[in-house]
Amino acid sequence: MLIVVGPVEAEAHQRHRHPERPGRVGAVMDGVADLHLDSDLMVMPSRPAETASLELVHSPGYLDDLRRFCVQGGGALDPDTYATSESWEAARLAAGAGLTAVAALQDRGTGVAFVVARPPGHHALADRAMGFCLINNVAVAAASLVAAGERVLIVDWDVHHGNGTQALFWDEPAVLYVSTHQWPCYPGTGRAAEVGGPAAKGSVLNVPLPPGATGDVMGQAFDQLVTPAVQQFRPSWVLISAGFDAHRADPLADLALSAGDFAQLARIVAEYAPAPGRTVLFLEGGYDLAALRSSVTATLGALVGAAIPSEPPTSGGPGSDHVRRAAVQHRDQLE
Repeated sequence: MLIVVGPVEAEAHQRHRHPERPGRVGAVMDGVADLHLDSDLMVMPSRPAETASLELVHSPGYLDDLRRFCVQGGGALDPDTYATSESWEAARLAAGAGLTAVAALQDRGTGVAFVVARPPGHHALADRAMGFCLINNVAVAAASLVAAGERVLIVDWDVHHGNGTQALFWDEPAVLYVSTHQWPCYPGTGRAAEVGGPAAKGSVLNVPLPPGATGDVMGQAFDQLVTPAVQQFRPSWVLISAGFDAHRADPLADLALSAGDFAQLARIVAEYAPAPGRTVLFLEGGYDLAALRSSVTATLGALVGAAIPSEPPTSGGPGSDHVRRAAVQHRDQLE
């Protein structure tokens, strides 16, 4: 069973010729439709996140300032990030979609949920919007689970490092944050030596990869670094920051993955969940619409057992030495 929460299309949240645009949601939903799941698909509307949920990760002052900025008409928050008069409500719906997805899985006790919402979230800090992100959607869901006593694994395979998510859980031992990302690249964080704060050393695992890295290198990273860390952490929930901008066709970065590679990653990460009904994907990046559509189909198909033809996995790119180096740097910081 696939539960799609949304889509939060946020048509009023857009800026002319900006890559983070409403058409992304249409491409994602086309990718969902390509699965032909029929009765195995449930589409649910989002509910806006309440202030108390948002304040689990964001400062009250920031939330007040963002709401006021939007009410006054919005504008540019930084050279990359914008808001319109409708963006506050769109961001609340995007964050609420994650909470809705978690609640739906808790009610059913089975299935996989996909949060189809924009704006995305993994760059948003406690008191700052950045990188197209206003509220950190995956962090809001993770914090709500932690507050209920859960142990949460966040796997972020977006091509850009999720600096906001890392910062928000830097010193939280009940969250393991794992990120594979292009290096060097925006936002400039995500070194392998970044391993978490004094109360949660080892709760951050970064694997920076060079331009041109292919799916076999990602597989190496998960096999050698991620899987052992997850087995030691023993999560009760798995949340995925599912950015698809590591696809080789994406215009904003230079990794070389295919839709088939995302399917392989999904199969690996699915094994980290301790039981059915404990996995939620959150839409993050992905800006080539055709690649986004095919990657969504391949990823979700792998998770729900739908045999969907896709691009073959890739191999032969650089990065094996980066994975080995990341393992050494991470280990050195823990000793």
